[in-house]
Amino acid sequence: AKYPEIKSLMGPDPRLKWVVCMMVVIQFIAFYLVKDLDWKWVLFWTYAFGSCINHSMTLAIHEVSHNTAFGNNRAMWNRYFAMFANLPIGLPYSASFKRYHLDHHRYLGGDGIDVDIPTDFEGWFFCTRFRKFMWIILQPLFYAFRPLCINPKPVSQLEVVNISIQLTFNVLLYWLWGAKPVFYMMAGSLLGMGLHPISGHFIAEHYMFLKGHETYSYYGSLNLLTFNVGYHNEHHDFPSIPGRRLPMVKKIAAEYYDELPQYTSWLRVLYDFIMDDTLSPYSRVKRRLKGDIKQE
Repeated sequence: AKYPEIKSLMGPDPRLKWVVCMMVVIQFIAFYLVKDLDWKWVLFWTYAFGSCINHSMTLAIHEVSHNTAFGNNRAMWNRYFAMFANLPIGLPYSASFKRYHLDHHRYLGGDGIDVDIPTDFEGWFFCTRFRKFMWIILQPLFYAFRPLCINPKPVSQLEVVNISIQLTFNVLLYWLWGAKPVFYMMAGSLLGMGLHPISGHFIAEHYMFLKGHETYSYYGSLNLLTFNVGYHNEHHDFPSIPGRRLPMVKKIAAEYYDELPQYTSWLRVLYDFIMDDTLSPYSRVKRRLKGDIKQE
C-alpha cells in the first residue's frame, strides 16, 4: 500500500527464457566435451562446473514455476518450458516441484503440507556435527523422497510427460556420447545440491538461526548464479515478481528489509549450521493448519 510502484515489477521477465536457453546449450556443449576426457577430468569438471550450472538450472525451474517466463496467461507454456530446462539436470522433477512449491508458499511451515520441513526422523537422527554434515551431502535424496513421506500426491499427467521426456533424453544422450556425459549430468545434479556452496540457500532460507525470524535473505555474489533466490524475504512477500527485479523491491521498500537478519555468505551458513550444536533439521517453524486447505 505504501509503495504501489512495486506492482509494476510483477509479471514475466522477457530475458528469463533466453538465459535458460543459453544455459541449456552450454550444458549440451559440455556433454559433448566431456565424452572423450579421462575420468579424473570428468569428475573435476562435474563438480567444478556442471554442479554449478545444474543447481542454477533448478533455480531457473523455481523461477518458471511462478510463471515468470511467459506469464500467467500462458501457464502451460511455462510448464513445458520448465521440462526443457529440466533436460540437463537428468532427474525429472520440474512438474512435481511446481505442485509442491506452491504449497510451500501458501502454507509455509504447514504440518503435513509443506514438504520443505524435514521429517521427524531427520530431526532426531541428524543431530550431531558429523551427522549434520552427512545430511547436507544427502540433501538431494531427502528432497526427492520427503514428499512421499509427508504429503504424497497422485501422479499427474504432466509428471508422466516430464518423466517420459527426461528418460528419453537420458537414453539418447547415452546412445550418442556414452556414459561420461550421463555421469557428468546426473552426478553434477546430486553434487550441486549436496555439499556445495550454492546449497547454502537450502539452510539459509528458513532455518531459525535466530528465534523469531523464520525467513532470511542473502545478499552475496552467488545471487548472480541463482536468479536472486537469496532475496528470500522479498520473494515470499511478492512471489509473482521475477528474481531479476527483487533487488528493486529491496531498494524501493528498504526500511522493511534492511534491518532484518541477513546473510552475505552461504558457505558460512553451512559451516555455522554444522558447528552450532543448537541447530539441527528441527530448527524450523512448523504450524498446525486450520480451516480449508487447498493444495495444488
